[in-house]
Amino acid sequence: MEQQQDSGYDSTKKSIDETADTIEQEAKRTANEFKEGWNQVTHTQENKKILAGILAIVIGSLGIHKFILGYTQEGIIQIVITIVTCGIGGIIPLIEGIIYLTKSDDEFYQTYQVGKRGWF
Repeated sequence: MEQQQDSGYDSTKKSIDETADTIEQEAKRTANEFKEGWNQVTHTQENKKILAGILAIVIGSLGIHKFILGYTQEGIIQIVITIVTCGIGGIIPLIEGIIYLTKSDDEFYQTYQVGKRGWF
């Protein structure tokens, strides 16, 4: 009887260990999937490029694309230019938006996010 209890204990322990290993592997796999997803979401090179380009074309005269890229001073200047020229200054962000969208992701990142080039 005691041997039967030991064998039942051993099989239960083995089953629990296998379940724990399975759970650990699944948790690691899920954590890696979350990490990959997070890296894709926070990988801002392409996201800022597309967002800044579209905003520059659509409502660029407000300088929103400059604020998105972290250029506060240039954004304020863009707003002032638009007001002073009665909207004609909106041509500048239209050109910038086209330039943003035609650059490669890496070139855009290096030029406007790392190099902090404010205009064109």
